[in-house]
Amino acid sequence: MKSSSKDLLTQASQLWNLLDDLAESNPVGYEKFIQQQLKEGRQLSATPEPQLCLQTRILKPKDITMFINICQWKRIPAPQSATHPVPLRLGRPEDVSETSDVYKVIDVAYNPDVLQAAEKDPVKKDLLIRMAMKCIEEQLQVTLSHFYHITKFKVKGSTQRMKQNLMGSQTGPTDLRENMMRKELTLEQISSTVSNPDHLPQILLPNDQVSGKKGCLIEEISSTETQVEMKRPAHELKIVMDQNEKPLKIELKVELPGVTSVSLCDLSVSEDDLLIEVSEKYRLHLNLPESVDTEMTSAKFIKEKATLIVTMPLV
Repeated sequence: MKSSSKDLLTQASQLWNLLDDLAESNPVGYEKFIQQQLKEGRQLSATPEPQLCLQTRILKPKDITMFINICQWKRIPAPQSATHPVPLRLGRPEDVSETSDVYKVIDVAYNPDVLQAAEKDPVKKDLLIRMAMKCIEEQLQVTLSHFYHITKFKVKGSTQRMKQNLMGSQTGPTDLRENMMRKELTLEQISSTVSNPDHLPQILLPNDQVSGKKGCLIEEISSTETQVEMKRPAHELKIVMDQNEKPLKIELKVELPGVTSVSLCDLSVSEDDLLIEVSEKYRLHLNLPESVDTEMTSAKFIKEKATLIVTMPLV
């Protein structure tokens, strides 16, 4: 024990001597070395910060709402390149019960640079979200709906709870690498499989308007099966004016021959675009002429005419 302590003191003394020599012989190099050590120290002591919160649903094994807190954390390394895996860390899922509402919450952390770059690119942002959802499916052995909604709040639950969950303070320190993304999930590999350049984030409508279609987007786009060519349905889009000739809302009428139920339709609306899909039959993607209020958007299906009518109030 005494020998071990003496060895440590000797090593510490040698290190200080090396630093003193470096400071005298190469002041610039010494300054860079110290700044690098301080930077690494700040990264190790940094805490996760909320970036955005998603709302989606677990379809299997039990249908339940799930909130995903996407956070930035300097302790998560950035990918070395577009062909390298994007590291992330998952917290433990938590069940929450509030009066009549029951849901799950899980926290996901990325490197801040990864999230900042994604904020400038809607497609890359959607890919990062899909990667997080895919990782959640694999780790928790669940099936998530491929529809999600970015909430107005940045974090579901308290920020302190989120930080404790990701940092593992409740269960002791853990190796970050245990929860890193698998190597096959890289931005380049996933984006190369997206054949449609119009692919944008999908927005979750109220529960009664969301299809119960099973499956995961990443599984679909990475499939080697032959894709069925879907038709572009006949449709009519018009802007409805109020009494003062001021634009009030956008109405879209889509004819879907052969469709017998609204449950077969997947409808996704953002402020400036809309996507309607009917598995192996129809696909319609439109850029909207005006920004719409996604929270007030509604849809109804007229079964007798096999027609879907979407009403989108303007912002």
